[in-house]
Amino acid sequence: MQDRVDVERNQPPVLIPATVFNELRRHAIEAVPEECCGLITGTDEERFESVWRISNVMTRMHVADVETFPGDARTAYYMAEVEYLQAQRDAEARGEMITAVYHSHVNADAYLSAEDRVYAESPLFPFPGARQIVLSVVGDRVKDAGIFEMDYESGRFTSEGGRLLEDAE
Repeated sequence: MQDRVDVERNQPPVLIPATVFNELRRHAIEAVPEECCGLITGTDEERFESVWRISNVMTRMHVADVETFPGDARTAYYMAEVEYLQAQRDAEARGEMITAVYHSHVNADAYLSAEDRVYAESPLFPFPGARQIVLSVVGDRVKDAGIFEMDYESGRFTSEGGRLLEDAE
């Protein structure tokens, strides 16, 4: 397995509503020095409609079990299960589904790391088919964002599936 999946910058960007992208940016900046994480829900017609901030509990996991969770929330994320299950139920009640999982990288590029891929490609991943969005936060701003889509034939994220993310307005 390759270590990471980068954005293919020669591909056209994926456009999402500015309100959604602005909320992702705000969350990423507010979470510094830690990574943020959350979910995006939508419908078949509008894939990116609602943002659900989820607490990053990686530091708590790290403190409880350093061997299993060697990193903390500054370099990794672990979504609070109670929160993501509630977000999923609330979204379904509104006729929406989980369409993307997002998180940030602090002082690093927007790419899908080996750890991100292990989580997202796992058969136990709670959001099969969800795209992965990674926001690069450098200093006090979001430098860029990438969106990654799984190749369903291989069941893996490949470089062909990584594109820049931009707001539609």
